[in-house]
Amino acid sequence: MTLNGVLDLLQENVKKPRFCKSLPLGENWKSKSMRIIPEEFVRSAHGAFEHRLVFSVSWGNSWQVWLQRDKNGLFMEEEDWDEFVDDNLLCPNDILLFTHEDTMFTEVRIYKKDYRFFKQVITAPLPPQVLNPKPNAPSSAPPGFAPFASASASRARQSSSPVQNPEQYLVNPQNPYFVKTLSKKIDVLYVNQEVIQRYGLKFGPHLSPVHYLLPGEKHEAVIKIYRNAPCFNRWAAICKKYNKKEGDSVVCELERSGGVVTAVRVHFVDE
Repeated sequence: MTLNGVLDLLQENVKKPRFCKSLPLGENWKSKSMRIIPEEFVRSAHGAFEHRLVFSVSWGNSWQVWLQRDKNGLFMEEEDWDEFVDDNLLCPNDILLFTHEDTMFTEVRIYKKDYRFFKQVITAPLPPQVLNPKPNAPSSAPPGFAPFASASASRARQSSSPVQNPEQYLVNPQNPYFVKTLSKKIDVLYVNQEVIQRYGLKFGPHLSPVHYLLPGEKHEAVIKIYRNAPCFNRWAAICKKYNKKEGDSVVCELERSGGVVTAVRVHFVDE
């Protein structure tokens, strides 16, 4: 796709507010100017967000980005935006296309230049040293850590946790499950496409009721689906109640009824 082709995407489905980011000459992705949210985008969203946004990408990862307004406009918090930049290995020629999907939720398409054309990134990006590793180079990664993403990106991937024998935590060994390593300021629990395909998972419609199941407790939630990526809301409240922090791991066991996921049984991993 050419640069004009990427920009033409801004005209698709005009009912959804959109904006594009690319680097001006002399700037970098962590410049303050790259953290601003265009006022036209804010107005078009009709108050759907004020203090935060949740960015989601095509491979199921998400980032919660807090917002602050000053006299020059509405800006993303530096720490949150820098984490998004680092996790996605943004380069000078990249183009980002932001599409507002629902309250607080924004889809981000990342396009990288390949010669004269731009290709959308559809899988988690690999750092250069992993693409061309040195022969027999010793790994500094801990046992069980998959060295396919940056250390920062690994926090956002469900499959990167070094949990040993997660099956031991399951109430029913036949149930589908995944390991979740907690990320900073993420308020929903995503089920990534790899897990969905592995178990042939089915989910109820958007906003259908589900539950978190913990020892002696049951917490209500709802399913939210954004571009075929299902997630459970109220995840941040669960983590806060049980004093879980970034880097902690949990085993998420999925309960089904009639083949449809109805609950997440949350198992805290022994440290």
